[in-house]
Amino acid sequence: MKTLSVLIGLGLCLTTLQAHNGKVDSAEHHMYALHRVNYPVFKKGEKLEYLIHYGFIDAGIATIEVKKENHKLHGRDVLHVAGTGISKGAFDWFFKVRDYYNSYIDSEHAYPYVFNRDVNEGGYKFKQKYEFLQDQNKVKTHKDKVHDVPSGILDMLSAYYFARTIDMSKYKVGDVIVLQAFVDEEIEPLKIRYVGKETISTKSGKFRCLKFQPIVQKGRIFNDPEDLTVYITDDKNKVPVMAKANILVGSLKMQLINYEGLSYPLAKVGK
Repeated sequence: MKTLSVLIGLGLCLTTLQAHNGKVDSAEHHMYALHRVNYPVFKKGEKLEYLIHYGFIDAGIATIEVKKENHKLHGRDVLHVAGTGISKGAFDWFFKVRDYYNSYIDSEHAYPYVFNRDVNEGGYKFKQKYEFLQDQNKVKTHKDKVHDVPSGILDMLSAYYFARTIDMSKYKVGDVIVLQAFVDEEIEPLKIRYVGKETISTKSGKFRCLKFQPIVQKGRIFNDPEDLTVYITDDKNKVPVMAKANILVGSLKMQLINYEGLSYPLAKVGK
């Protein structure tokens, strides 16, 4: 059972990189080369905390942050971004989750150099370490295997930060953005449909949001490819404030409950 970890994973990393050139089915409208904003979207000290609901149960906490640290890799300034997913309460008693993600990303371009993942989900444990050789378009794994990858490919965590740098003013309702990530030793194309704008209420207040539907695979966890909806603030931060998912065994929801160190004011309605 991975219901909680699905949404904790969503809280830690919503999407990934690089436009895919090619044909799409008619329901996906058009794919575009990705446009990115020309200002820094996030900075050291940013921290976001999410409450994960499974049905009516408060099932876990997901946290994602940019550490206040100084690092250099390959002669470049890098940011240490970290995510944790921890189950809580009654859910923790019968399905304990302790997930830890760390990525060292280029401070300018947001693509990764090193990714670490330490997972414990209901007693199922594993660790991953990937070294991204961005100048060679290769990824070296903890198994000493080397994979050829597209230029600028991201990992699960850096994907979240890169996605926030996409300039959504260039896209229309119905457009599909295709990104690529290196996940579980495979190149994973991810598709996100822009649905429009909506004002929503959360535990942290009311926000003007951009609404997206990540196009997920039917049958494994979801009944329908459009069973997942994500709401991101309609401002320069592009912070996810809510995600909702209908799954085969119930429903999941993620809500922003705490935030600090943001670069810009949030698109909050009222106090």
